Amino acid sequence: MTERTVTTRRVAPTQLAQQLRDALTRLNRRVRQARPVGDLTVTQLSALTSLRLAGALTPRELADVERVQPPTMTRIVAKLEERGLVRRTPHPTDGRQVILAATEGGQAVLDQFERARDEWLASRLADLTEEERDTLRHAAEILQRLARG
Repeated sequence: MTERTVTTRRVAPTQLAQQLRDALTRLNRRVRQARPVGDLTVTQLSALTSLRLAGALTPRELADVERVQPPTMTRIVAKLEERGLVRRTPHPTDGRQVILAATEGGQAVLDQFERARDEWLASRLADLTEEERDTLRHAAEILQRLARG
């Protein structure tokens, strides 16, 4: 077994922030591309994911979460509804509103997309050394802590 020399280079927080942002953006983009063949857009998938995470939202709440204008969200929801991935139910207290939720079919589609992404990433991680995977495990813990803080 060969001994590996580790050199620590000090990096300013602003430089590290740029490097991390760039790496995470590129990795996220690549993971998003690893999806089953289908005609759902990234925006539609994102809206469906938000509904899964929230349980149910009004169209306005969903537009706010997704940071799009309500008319844009109306079009997104219409496409998801056409495919049977989202359902509307009456709002319990406001007759003018509806509540949106992912259907079982919508949940299944999200599961399929997540499996494809996880498989792609797992295959890339398998190419790394045990030490590199361990480093990434530690980095993931730190990144989760940063995201919560």
